[in-house]
Amino acid sequence: MEISTAYINTILRILKRQYPTVKTQLAHKTPFQLLVATILSAQCTDVQVNRVTPVLFDRFPTPDKLAGASLDEIKPIVFSTGFYNNKAKNIKACAQSIMTVHGGIVPTSMTALTGLPGVGRKTANLVRSVAFGMDTIVVDTHVYRVSRRLGLSKGLNPAKVESDLMAIIPQKSWNDLCLQMIYLGREFCDARKPLCRKCPLQEICPSNMKNS
Repeated sequence: MEISTAYINTILRILKRQYPTVKTQLAHKTPFQLLVATILSAQCTDVQVNRVTPVLFDRFPTPDKLAGASLDEIKPIVFSTGFYNNKAKNIKACAQSIMTVHGGIVPTSMTALTGLPGVGRKTANLVRSVAFGMDTIVVDTHVYRVSRRLGLSKGLNPAKVESDLMAIIPQKSWNDLCLQMIYLGREFCDARKPLCRKCPLQEICPSNMKNS
């Protein structure tokens, strides 16, 4: 389908009406804590991560504290987030890199962030957006799925979807749109059983039209 400005504006208007106020659901107090929480959220719900991080950050609230912790101390805390061995190694190594390479400060550039252990583009963009107020496109599984179903991208990987969205969505809407898509994906646009008839975008979504 042709992606017209009118179509994009309609999507933005409907999502703004449906989700007027959006924010990340990962609990955190600092950019470092958001970074760690996002690493832990891979293949895990935000709800479960938020059960774990209060304990983790109470003991290791800063990069220097986490960098100095042993894996035996970290693993039991993050166990319930899944893949706990790799996640424990990654957040410890990430904290060490922040201390040794970046002077204890979470960097803001994409290159520096993705150079940290356990940090990909999604995590980097989320931190840049939420912690530093930068305009970014965060492509998680929900944004990837919703974007393709709406016909906004045919990309076969998150990086391509990110690039496609950046090309057609006004920059001022990037941050909110991604979170709105995440909300929509969780509430209506399920991967296996989308609730098309209840979705606020049902009248314009090409995927819904095909299934009607």
